Amino acid sequence: MAKMKVVQVPKAGGDFEIVEREIPQPGPGHVRIRVQACGVCHSDVITKDGLLPGIAYPRVPGHEVAGVIDEVGAGLKEWKKGQRVGVGWHGGQDGTCLACRRGDFVNCANVKICGVSYDGGYQEYMVAPVEALAQMPESLDAAEAAPLMCAGITTFNALRHSGALPSDLVAVQGIGGLGHLGVQFAKKFGYRVAAVGRGSGNAALAKKLGADVYVDSAAAEPAAELKKLGGARVILATAPSGKAMSALVGGLGVNGTLVVVGAPLDQMEVPPLQLIFGKKGIQGWSAGIPTDSEDTLRFAEMTGVRPMIEKYPLAKAAEAYDRMMSGKAEFRVVLTT
Repeated sequence: MAKMKVVQVPKAGGDFEIVEREIPQPGPGHVRIRVQACGVCHSDVITKDGLLPGIAYPRVPGHEVAGVIDEVGAGLKEWKKGQRVGVGWHGGQDGTCLACRRGDFVNCANVKICGVSYDGGYQEYMVAPVEALAQMPESLDAAEAAPLMCAGITTFNALRHSGALPSDLVAVQGIGGLGHLGVQFAKKFGYRVAAVGRGSGNAALAKKLGADVYVDSAAAEPAAELKKLGGARVILATAPSGKAMSALVGGLGVNGTLVVVGAPLDQMEVPPLQLIFGKKGIQGWSAGIPTDSEDTLRFAEMTGVRPMIEKYPLAKAAEAYDRMMSGKAEFRVVLTT
C-alpha cells in the first residue's frame, strides 16, 4: 500500500511525531483529501495537550485544511475527484439532536471537530465526512485560503451576524491572527473601523489593513476613546485577555454588543449597570458551518481580504507550532505539503 507522511500527537501532552501511515480509503459518506495546506491554529493546543475529554490518541491535529478531493466514498454524487475543498473547525454533526433538528448544526450536542474527533490536516492525505466539506474557489491560493477556514470564518461570520450596519462604528480589539482579518472584513462590510491594539507599533499596519482609527490601549483608555467617537455598535474582541475585554464594555454605544471570538483563560468582570443602561450586551461566537466557510471564501475572493501568513513545510510542524504559540508569528502559520 502507498504511504504518506503524517504528523501526529502520540498522547496528551506528547511531542509531535513524524510517521508513515498507509494512505486511507474513504468509506461511505466520506472523501479523501490531498492536503495542500493546513493552518496552525492556537486551538490545536486542545489536541496537543488533551484539553477535551475523549480524544483518541495518536491523533493528527489541524482544522484549517485546504486541498483537493482525491477519492470519493461509495454512494456520493455531489462531490467529485479533483474538486477543491476546505475543512474547518466544524467537522460534522449527528443530525438527530435537538439543535440539529432545528438546523442549528454549529451547536450540535455531539459535534465533531476536525483534528480532535478525527485526524485533521497535519498530513498529506486526510478523510473527512461530506458534512464537513466547503467548496473552495479555484482562484484562492491554498496557503492563503487555509486560515480562512477558522480565523477567517470566525471573524467574518461574527461580524455579519452582529447587527452592525454600514457606516456604524465597529471596533476590533487585537491586531493578531484573528484581528488582522477582522479589520479587513469590517472595512469591506462598510463599517467605520476602529482598531484597538497595545502600543504605537501597530498603528501603521492597522491603517494599512483598513482601520479608520487606531486606538493605542497603552497610551489611552480604549473605552473612553471609543466613547469620543460616539460609542461602538460592535466591538469584536479577538485578543485572549478577559481583563482587556472587560475594559472595553464602556466603549459600547447604545444597543452595542461586545462579540467575543478570542478565548482567554482569565475571567471577564463587568458591572451589571454598564449593561443595563444603554441595553448593551456580550455575546460569544463560534466559527460556523461549511456553508459559512463558503461564504467567507467567496467574499475574500471578491474583496481581496487575505491573511498574512508564514509558511512551513509539513516536516517542520513542531517548529511551526512553537512559532504560533510564541505569539510572534505575523500572523497565521501555515503548513504546506
